[in-house]
Amino acid sequence: MSADATPIGAGTGPDARFHAFDQLRALAMLTGVLFHAALAYSPLLHRLWPTADAQHSPWVDALVWLPHLVRMPLFFVVAGFFTAALIARRGMDGLLRNRVRRILVPFLVAWPLVHGSVSQLTGWAAQALDQPSPLLLMLREWMAQPDPPALPPSTGHLWFLYYLLLFSVMTWAGRTLGLGALLRRWRALGPHVVALTLPLLVLPGFLGTQAPHPAPESLLPQFWAIALYGPFFALGAALHGQADWLAPLRSRVWPAALLCLLLYAAFLWRLGVDAAPEPWATASWPVAVLESLVAAFGTLACLVAGVRWLDRPNAWMSYLARSAYWVYLTHLPILFALQYLLLDVALAWPWKFVLGVAATLALCVGSYELCVRRTRLAHWVG
Repeated sequence: MSADATPIGAGTGPDARFHAFDQLRALAMLTGVLFHAALAYSPLLHRLWPTADAQHSPWVDALVWLPHLVRMPLFFVVAGFFTAALIARRGMDGLLRNRVRRILVPFLVAWPLVHGSVSQLTGWAAQALDQPSPLLLMLREWMAQPDPPALPPSTGHLWFLYYLLLFSVMTWAGRTLGLGALLRRWRALGPHVVALTLPLLVLPGFLGTQAPHPAPESLLPQFWAIALYGPFFALGAALHGQADWLAPLRSRVWPAALLCLLLYAAFLWRLGVDAAPEPWATASWPVAVLESLVAAFGTLACLVAGVRWLDRPNAWMSYLARSAYWVYLTHLPILFALQYLLLDVALAWPWKFVLGVAATLALCVGSYELCVRRTRLAHWVG
C-alpha cells in the first residue's frame, strides 16, 4: 500500500474516499458492459439471448464466463464494504435514509423505464429485422397468436439493486439480533481460513441454479442468489476497518490467479460433458464445486490485487467510478438498441462487438456528463 493511499476502512469523514473499492467498482461495471455485449456472440446462449447474432464463436464462451463468475461476487463485496462504512459513519438510521434515496427510489423510477424500453425495442426487433435472433423469431411467432399471454414482470438487469435492498434489510435484522459476533468470529479465523471456507459457503447457491448461473431477475427473492451472494456481501462488511487483514494474502495473488485459470479450464470441460438437454437443469456437483472455487478464489485475488495496486487517487478511475451507477442503469437498453440494429449489418462479429461497446459507453458516459454530473440527479445516481 502506498504511503499516500487511504487504508481500507480508515476513512471516517463525510468526504473520505476508499480508492481501491471505488476503482474495483468501476472496473466491475466496465466488465459488465463488455459481458452483456459479448453474450450476443456466445454459442452457449445463442438460443436464449435476445440480441444473439447469426455469427458466434466458441472463443466468446471461453473468455466471458470467467469474469462472469467473479464480477458480481466482487460487486457484492464492494457493496458490503460500503454498507459497513455507511453504518460506521451515520448509523442504521443513516443507512436506511441512504438506501431509500440511493437504491429504492432509483430502482422504482428506473425499473419501468428500463423494462418498458427494452420490451418496446425487443418487440420492434422481432417484427422488423430481416435476421432476428432465435429468441426474437420465437417472439415473432408468439406475437402472431390471437391472444398471446403476457410475460411475467422481472427486475431485469436491475436485480442487483433489488438484492442490495434485501441485504440491507438483512444487515439491519442481523445487527438487531446481535449476529455480528458470528461475522467477527469468521474474520478472526484469519484470511487463509476465510479463503478456504468461502467456497463451501457459496456452494449451496451454485447447486441451486443452472450453470453458468443466470441473473436472479424474479420479483420473488431466490434462495440460491441469497446463498451465493450473501457470503460475499458479508465478507465486504467484515473488511471495513481492517486495513491490514488482507496483507497475508498478497503473496498468494499470482498462485491464486493461476489456480483459477486451471479450475476454470476444468469448469469449461465439465460444462461440455454435463450439457443438459434442457437449459433450466441445475448444475451438477462437479460443476458447482468448480464454480464455487473459481468465484471465491478469483474474487479474493481481485480484491487483494485491487487493495494493493489501486488504493491511490486516479482521476480517470474516479470519474468512471462516479459515473458507474448511471452507466449501470442505462447501458442495457442502449446496448440492445445498437445490437438489434447490427443484426442486419454485414460485418464481422468482432467489429460489431467493438462498435456496440464503444457506442454504448460513449452514450452512457456522455449522458452522465450532460444530465447527471452537474445536476441534482447526482444526489441520487451520481
